[in-house]
This record gives sequence, C-alpha cells and structure tokens, in this order.
Amino acid sequence: MIALTAQPLTAKAFAPFGDVLELRDRPDKMINQDMCGRHHDLARLDFTDGQAGISLFDAVPRALPYVFDLVERHPQGSQAFIPMSLTEFLIIVAPDQDGMPAAPVAFISAPGQGINFHRNTWHGVLTPLHAPGLFAVVDRIGGGANLQEFTYATSFVVNK
Repeated sequence: MIALTAQPLTAKAFAPFGDVLELRDRPDKMINQDMCGRHHDLARLDFTDGQAGISLFDAVPRALPYVFDLVERHPQGSQAFIPMSLTEFLIIVAPDQDGMPAAPVAFISAPGQGINFHRNTWHGVLTPLHAPGLFAVVDRIGGGANLQEFTYATSFVVNK
C-alpha cells in the first residue's frame, strides 16, 4: 500500500485538474438591492454533445485513513461537485500519462469549497468525510460512453 498525505485544497495546487469553487475576496457584482454578492463564473464547464444537468448525489461518508485503488474520468464533460453542507470532503486526482492515470494526489476541501473537474481528469469517487454527504453536481447529460475507470495494481491510503 502506498501512503498519501492529503493537502489543503487551493486554487493554485488544484489548477491542473480543475477549478476550486469558493468565494473570492470580493464579489464581482452586488445584486438584489446590494444585499447579495455575486461571485460570477467560477468554473469552466466543458461538454461535448449533450447538455449541462444538475443532479443531487447522496454519498455515504468515509473516514481517514481512506484506502482506494479506483479512479475514473469523464471524456465528454467536466463535472462540478458543490457540497450542500459546510463540511470538508476528500478529493483524489491523478495526472494523465499517455491515457492512463499517473500517481494520485489528495486534497481536503475547507468547509464551503466545491470543485469542478476538467473534462478527462482522472479522479477518485465522491468522498465526503462527514454526514450528510449531499452534493449538487453539474455535469454532462447525454448519450454515449462518458465514464472510464482504472484500478491501480497497488492500493493507496490517504491520511490527513
């Protein structure tokens, strides 16, 4: 088993894999009679044929240390995960190396952060660390194969 240490989720560290969805220092625009700050266009949604859809995912919370050997990717569209509670979650990603995932990297979100995986990014399964594990997900809805899975020969264990 190979040990990984999860690092805090930052926009800079996560940039090769996707976008971090979080409030900016200041909103782009004030709306609703100046009672609401709009932090505009935080993620690059990228789909081939099909359309953007919003789904709710209800995932079973996991615990650290977390053992995994499976990653997946979506060749036809980006995939955004927006937690519906102010709890942290584990994010596992891996760079692509000639069509296969290389060594994975682990992040832990701060409460209030979401993520958007860029199209074709290898990533682990949805891994909330606390109940309720409820997420809004924005991803591609359409025909065709949009899921590729890969199982590593050796498992990884993620610690904080």
